[in-house]
Amino acid sequence: MCGIVGSLKWGSPDPATLIKRMTQALNHRGPDALGIHSLGPLTLGHARLSIIDTSSSANQPMQDQTGRYWIVYNGEIYNYQDLRANLKTLGHSFSTRSDTEVILEAYKHWGVDCLQQFVGMFALAIWDNQQKTLFIARDRLGEKPLYYALFPTDNLSSHNTDIIFASELKSLMLHPQVTFKINPRALNEMLSLNYTLTDSCMIDNVHKLAPAHYLLLEQGKSPILKQYWHLSQVFQQEKLTISKAAATEQLNHLIQEAVRGQMISDVPLGAFLSGGIDSSTIVAAMTKVGDAKLTQTFSTGFREKSYNELEESRVVANHLNVDHHTQIVDSNLTKLLPQIIQQCDEPFADSSIIPTYFLAKFAREQVKVCLSGDGGDELFAGYETYAADKVHRWLRFFPKGLLQAASSMAGSLLPVSHQKISIDYKVKKFLQGCHMDFRRAHYFWRTIFTEDEKRILVQPDLHSRVFAEDPFQAFNQFYKEVEGCHPLDQASYVDIKTWLVDDVLVKVDRLSMAHSLETRAPFLDHRLVEFAASLPVQWKMKGFEKKHILKISQKGKLPHSTLFRAKKGFNAPISAWFMKDLQVMGREVTLDPALDAWFVKKEIENLWQEHLRGQKDHGLKLFGLTCFGLWLNNYQSLSKSLSKRDSL
Repeated sequence: MCGIVGSLKWGSPDPATLIKRMTQALNHRGPDALGIHSLGPLTLGHARLSIIDTSSSANQPMQDQTGRYWIVYNGEIYNYQDLRANLKTLGHSFSTRSDTEVILEAYKHWGVDCLQQFVGMFALAIWDNQQKTLFIARDRLGEKPLYYALFPTDNLSSHNTDIIFASELKSLMLHPQVTFKINPRALNEMLSLNYTLTDSCMIDNVHKLAPAHYLLLEQGKSPILKQYWHLSQVFQQEKLTISKAAATEQLNHLIQEAVRGQMISDVPLGAFLSGGIDSSTIVAAMTKVGDAKLTQTFSTGFREKSYNELEESRVVANHLNVDHHTQIVDSNLTKLLPQIIQQCDEPFADSSIIPTYFLAKFAREQVKVCLSGDGGDELFAGYETYAADKVHRWLRFFPKGLLQAASSMAGSLLPVSHQKISIDYKVKKFLQGCHMDFRRAHYFWRTIFTEDEKRILVQPDLHSRVFAEDPFQAFNQFYKEVEGCHPLDQASYVDIKTWLVDDVLVKVDRLSMAHSLETRAPFLDHRLVEFAASLPVQWKMKGFEKKHILKISQKGKLPHSTLFRAKKGFNAPISAWFMKDLQVMGREVTLDPALDAWFVKKEIENLWQEHLRGQKDHGLKLFGLTCFGLWLNNYQSLSKSLSKRDSL
């Protein structure tokens, strides 16, 4: 795992000192080595976290043996050894043991089609110094990030386009051409979801390269942006016709092989273990590949009982006989939350960023790589929203007025609880959305502020810009890609393309990298993802039993209680914290005059009063506004300091 930076300027190349400064901002992603190299119009930077072939010969930027091709790359290619052997038979030679050199030789042999050969996670840039072509690509599921900004080239043909790219926004913001200006579309997405979607960024004119896409830039030509993998096609194909027993056996094989590939490492490796079925499945597979007693696992929990899964993790650890490490989080959140938000790059308000930050820090004390269970919920229908979707299909026959009345009654009668995923919160949210069509309802159950609430909150003079696009349209576009599929398959696909990519994987990448810890997700091996997409929906969700086939596959491997206990998730007690620990800081940040340009202060105060009086649970809304405020303060300060520096 590493950090990459690049600047392609066809007219006047950027100085290497600037690219070095941008690369140094990614030191947490790669503290082991820093490299900068200029190649005419292109300058590349790389901050290395050494995992495979830790020798200096594998440092980057790396050139091929002819000097024509250069690469910077962040990630891991798990099948690099097989690819290396294949490329050798095709006449290629190697001077390192690294997967980086394998990528470079694969590109030389297959061109852009090399992406079809890779099993892994990556964000990469390859420069052909002869053809003057820059090839940038991101992995299929979006595990590794890449931000970029395009600019017209000065004093040359209008067909020329310059590009600046980096693994993180904080690095890109150090470039003088990237100015601090909030993107109204992204702000709307943030208010709706507590994260931004797909290719949008909170900074205007900055983009994220979408998963499974590549970008090709060549002098004198317009940039080419193309998608190279289409998961929607797998969902639309005929479902598997083999028996459930055969499918279960194949699932076990795919999980085992994915874990085997992802355990390749030249440095200490472990796993996150929450005690849920996903992480437990991965750890169980690890004990089959290696020695159970040498398998290190890590869990963290809070003192609040409904947010603590340490006992469940111990049950699994004892059952598998692994070397388990646990930790109770009890830190100064007022001091740490601003640091956590700074690592997230964009305003990002999934409350699980807090336990994830502590878990990654805790694991890094012992290992340099951790496997996780991320992706299991999306692949095998593990979320409560899938059950809500099923109930919704029955309730659509009820009169709309009756459902709206039930929603209002629940809002006034059910007491407010600040416990984790409390029943009152779920019932109220479900009833509010059950009169909508199934696509809009599935989206609504993940929203933070409703459309009406956003319009009350945002300053009236900004409405035309902030609300020019409905965030649901991005979801709806993904729905259209799997139109005609079963509703469960549609919801699963949309969640993979949105919630998984833009929330879960962003959280895991930024907060593990904050501690120079590489995380790997075996469930996101694209072969396993495609297999899950090909399964009949009733094998994923049987009645209201979620993850049916995954549970069957793990019988006899995991404790019965692990397979059939209710899902908890990895959240923080944010609603309770806003009643005490985070109340003072939260109020200071959200009521700061800096937010007045965007939000109506009176409406934020109303949220606080209703929350503190126990009238409503506004924890997620207040957390979103707090995170936005902390991010705004950080980036406005950065922008001012850069302006002062550039004026000297």
